[in-house]
Amino acid sequence: MARAPAITEAALREAALSHLARFAATEAGLRRVLGNRIHRWARAVGAEGMDPDAIATAAAAARAQAAAIAARLVQAGAVDDAAFATARARRLLASGRSQRATLAHLAAKGITGELARETLRQEDMPGELEAAVTLCRKRRLGPFAAAEPEAELRRKWLATLARAGFGGEVARKALALPRAEAEALLANRP
Repeated sequence: MARAPAITEAALREAALSHLARFAATEAGLRRVLGNRIHRWARAVGAEGMDPDAIATAAAAARAQAAAIAARLVQAGAVDDAAFATARARRLLASGRSQRATLAHLAAKGITGELARETLRQEDMPGELEAAVTLCRKRRLGPFAAAEPEAELRRKWLATLARAGFGGEVARKALALPRAEAEALLANRP
């Protein structure tokens, strides 16, 4: 069986740069990726019979190195949480995600609540109504439905928008828009 390579600072830096070359990441996300790499290494050398205390010591040192590498990449500008949050929020809102769902997604990626809320307040960010209308178009609800709905179907549409994180007022307004107005709202986005 081949022996697992040592987890060095150079190997962690290379793993971080390789990840950033393929994916946009936050500082917390990059630390998580490097932490997973360290965990896999520890599991591999544990299976080879390395002393568990030595593994724990080496893994702790590697986690400290990983945090330092992530911090240096933030200082160098290779990792920018604000730019990540702006790009991801714009994409999510434009695809029909509610602000509530977008905030949850950004929090899961390691963006602070304050930065996420500040990002959503930017002027050029799609609004909640626009996101709800986008979801209506995707699901063929409200103004994009083939026929006028009965009361039961309308309740189902409201439930769909509620599950997606839209408030009742925004959901009702999106469903009540005439098709031409809904299309104009979506056509005017930047």
